[in-house]
Order: sequence, then C-alpha cells, then structure tokens
Amino acid sequence: MANVTPIPTESCKVGFIGAGKMAESIARGVVSSGVLPASQVQTAHLGARRSVFESFGERQVVQDSDVVIFSAKPQVVKDVVMQLRPLLSEKQLLVSVVAGVKLKDLLEWEDHSRFVRVVPNTPAAVGVAASGIALYYASGPAYVFLAIEALADGGVAAGLPRELSFGLASQTVLGAASMATSTGKHPGQLKDGVASPGGTTIAGIHELEKAGFRGILMNAVVTAAKRSQELSKN
Repeated sequence: MANVTPIPTESCKVGFIGAGKMAESIARGVVSSGVLPASQVQTAHLGARRSVFESFGERQVVQDSDVVIFSAKPQVVKDVVMQLRPLLSEKQLLVSVVAGVKLKDLLEWEDHSRFVRVVPNTPAAVGVAASGIALYYASGPAYVFLAIEALADGGVAAGLPRELSFGLASQTVLGAASMATSTGKHPGQLKDGVASPGGTTIAGIHELEKAGFRGILMNAVVTAAKRSQELSKN
C-alpha cells in the first residue's frame, strides 16, 4: 500500500456509510474519548437507524469527509463502493469495518491505494475495543457477554440477588482480562494461581472441562471464521 500522510485530528472529518451497531459504537467511542467532536462525525444512512446520527446524504458525507468508513451490510458493500467510486479521492482514507469482505476485493472494486480493512468490536463505544485485520475478534465480545450472563445466572442459582450477581460477574471478567493483559502471563498460569488443591475453583474447572468448555469456545471461533469466509463469497 502507498504511504499514508497523517490527517490532523483537529480538522479531520469522519463519514460513515451505514449506521449499524458497529458504526454507532465507533462513533460513540471517537466522540466520548475526545478524539473528535460530534460535529465532525456524520453518516449517509437513510434507513431505520437514521436517528442515531445526523444524516447529510450520501454524496455530501463522502465529499466532506477525510476518512470514509464503510459499515454497510456485507451483501451490498460492493454495490455501495462501486456507486461511490466517482466521488472518492486519493486524499481520503477509506476504511472498511464490514465482516467477511476481503481487502483485496475492496481494493479491486475501488482501485484506491488508501483502502484499509479493520475488524473492530462493539466495546469501541467505551474505548476498550480490540481491533485488527482478522476473522474472529469482532464476534469475541458476544461470547464474553454470554459468559457474563451465565456466571450471573449461576450466582442467582446459588442464592445471590440478581443485581449483585450481575455486578460480580461483570467485574470478575473485567478483572481477569485486566490481569491477562497487564501481567503478560499465560492464561493457564493465571488459572493455576487461583486453583488451590481440593478447592472450590478447581472443582468448578473440573465441571467446565467435563462439559468441553474450551472446545466449545474453539468451535465457536472456527464457526464464526467459516461464516465470515462464506459472507465474503456472496
């Protein structure tokens, strides 16, 4: 790819082509973190989620934006890119957050040297997203949300009030993730550090292993990756 000249944030305008959940999460994160004021973020979406953003229309959004983020449905993104091709310039940075659409296809449709593909996830809304060129991590938060819900339900089953159980489950996941990222230790090592001989933790881990917990998560990742590949062929 060609060298990219950084765009000063004080004058940068970001336009979203589409206003789904991912676009909303990115926009909220950008504004709430102070990277850009809300006045410099706009969208061309004309559907049911139009109220999430202030819509200026497709042509104006593209022409007014230094960074154009494509967040349309995978099935229509090719038509959208081809339709907007005459309006795009080499001075703009084009970003795709569309699941399952390959970078080589985006570059072919647009013939644009500043097109990049990013796979973010919805925690972008609170400034803690994990983003990269990948097939899996956009789905990852959904699996963690399920785990939090299950942990909270388990607490309720054990006699805890619902609100307290949910708070403990959420904080437990947050704390564990923070330890994993801050210590740099292997997760197995961190697990061993809290699994005392004959204790409650190892008893719970035993149940998870009997149910194939790790295998289920691995299968979820592989299945999501396969689905992403299928979407890229449509």
